[in-house]
Amino acid sequence: MERKKFDAIVIGSGFSGLSTACFLAKEGIKTAIVEKNSSIGGRARKFIDKGFTFDMGPSWYWMPDVFEHFFNSFGKSPSDYYNLIRLDPSYKVIYKNSELDIPANWEELKSMFDNIEPGSSSKLEEFMNQAEVKYLVGMQDFVYKPGHSFTEFLDLSLLKKASKLDIFSSIGTHIRKFFKNEQLIQLMEFPILFLGALPKNTPSLYSMMNYADMKLGTWYPMGGMHKIIEGMGLLAEELGVEIFTDQEVISVNIEGKNITEVNTDKINFEADHIICSADYHHFEQNILPENYRRYNEKYWDNRKLAPSCLLFYLGVDKKVSGLKHHNLFFDADFDKHTDAIYGDVKWPEDPLFYTCVPSKTDPSVAPEGKENIFILIPMAPGLLEDDKITDKYYDLVMQRLEKHCGENIKDHVIYKRSYGAKNFMADYHAFKGNAYGLANTLDQTAILKPKIKNGKLNNLMYTGQLTVPGPGVPPSLISGEIVAGEITKNLSTQLA
Repeated sequence: MERKKFDAIVIGSGFSGLSTACFLAKEGIKTAIVEKNSSIGGRARKFIDKGFTFDMGPSWYWMPDVFEHFFNSFGKSPSDYYNLIRLDPSYKVIYKNSELDIPANWEELKSMFDNIEPGSSSKLEEFMNQAEVKYLVGMQDFVYKPGHSFTEFLDLSLLKKASKLDIFSSIGTHIRKFFKNEQLIQLMEFPILFLGALPKNTPSLYSMMNYADMKLGTWYPMGGMHKIIEGMGLLAEELGVEIFTDQEVISVNIEGKNITEVNTDKINFEADHIICSADYHHFEQNILPENYRRYNEKYWDNRKLAPSCLLFYLGVDKKVSGLKHHNLFFDADFDKHTDAIYGDVKWPEDPLFYTCVPSKTDPSVAPEGKENIFILIPMAPGLLEDDKITDKYYDLVMQRLEKHCGENIKDHVIYKRSYGAKNFMADYHAFKGNAYGLANTLDQTAILKPKIKNGKLNNLMYTGQLTVPGPGVPPSLISGEIVAGEITKNLSTQLA
């Protein structure tokens, strides 16, 4: 068995793993990434088939300041690795009897609000001014906290700022203080779906996501979201990080209170620091011996998870009308679908869904004259699809897609691939097949999330969507920086 020695081993090469590795390497820590799959990126991998290039997971580029911060930390810029453009319209929302193209321009957006609900533009201004405060305070003072204990927030200035965040009321209640029109309410609640909880259970702090959406904008890296991963991979290698793919971790060796080796079926990796960016639950419950686990299965079963999803990657042999880059199909009953995810868990009868058509913006992702279409149906975690279920939902969404577009699409599909909870579990060991991580409910915010420190082993930490600061691409970048910062801080203390 081959053996390799590093100062730090990062398990998993998604956004949080690459971020951690880059920040560690910047501090001169000899770092390696060990990746289960054949390519880096985790959920943000890509694949190419029949001339179509598909992003497998994340497709929304929000909070561009977080990406700027990440690359600027290394004297770089996103533009060193990919060409970023702002989408206009930001996205399309399809309701039962109408549709909205959401303009990127702020004044045009206010006019749209007034056309739907007279006088609502002033309410939007007020709402967004509050959301901006939450965003700036949250990002500058709270999001980058490691979440060890409540004492991190026992600072008078922070407590004063926290009073502005309106943490203990729900975003659903907060939105309804400003808007009455149901279309506008659904539009404002839409970003919360990315946080994996019902608006009534999500703190109004997260109106900061409306600010990210409507003020900071929706962007797209030409070539696809995987261009970010490619850029981070190049940066990691420039910093001296070694990346090992096709290396699934199957066991660890422990001496005293430290993991001394991380083992795959091909290589034994020795390291002083172990960072798990892979699925927290899987590593803890299936790789660590029981007496070294911080949490038990009962704890994990009581966590509220963000949704899983059923995905379809389609290559179409013609251009399709009536769609933008991002399209939200709210043409079914919102409450019934969300209840099937968070209430009476079951397969939804008539689901909402999201359609991404990057070929509307980027000719490189599809052959000339053809369309690249990505469809996502949110589902409750733990529901495992089979061929019958997959075919049922494919037919259902295609009927609604064709009805909206007013043309036959299904007969023009020349490439089709489905991807569901079983795939998430097989490819990422995703807990209950979840796609996004933990729901950002009040009882799973900040210090109430699973801890980044193992607690029983001195040299094991966790990063990613099941710990602080939460689900999504920008939070994962931040999570990596937090964990790397804790390690380098501890090393500085030891050397002092």
